[in-house]
Amino acid sequence: MQKEDCFYLGSIVKKHSFKGEVIIKLDTDEPELYRNMESVFVDLGNNLVPFFIEKSSLSKGTMLRVKFEDVNTEEDADAIVKSGIYLPLSLLPKLTGDKFYYHEVIGFTVIDTNHGEVGTLVNINDKSAQPLLEIERGEVEIFIPMIDDFIKKVDKTNKIIEVETPEGLIDLYLD
Repeated sequence: MQKEDCFYLGSIVKKHSFKGEVIIKLDTDEPELYRNMESVFVDLGNNLVPFFIEKSSLSKGTMLRVKFEDVNTEEDADAIVKSGIYLPLSLLPKLTGDKFYYHEVIGFTVIDTNHGEVGTLVNINDKSAQPLLEIERGEVEIFIPMIDDFIKKVDKTNKIIEVETPEGLIDLYLD
């Protein structure tokens, strides 16, 4: 399984017991959807390795306590702590309306209601306090904060995101 065929579900944040159990911090708004998984992919040295789950329980909102097969000691658990957890894209719940997963809208054309066509969405940077739409317009990169009030419509069929940005925001990048 390749990373581009998967989505990031969370990471193993710590050991839980001397029997190899670990705690996974889920990066999701709906942790209950992932309570009874059979397996996950663990990112070990840039390789996604399948790990099968013996038992799991959800605690403290987004914390999932997991016992993996063949992870039976503290040392086994230490080897996977701080690793990312991934699942195949096919397991993502379907979204309706203007809701979208970040990977779904890469390549969409961004059109501003006042400015017209802005460019092509090449990335969504979610490493900052406010996620940013990264848009390429020729040689210029334009960044638009991903704020609900700015995003007016997501047309998945025609691959268009309509935005309405404050006056002057896009011009900052074009002057």
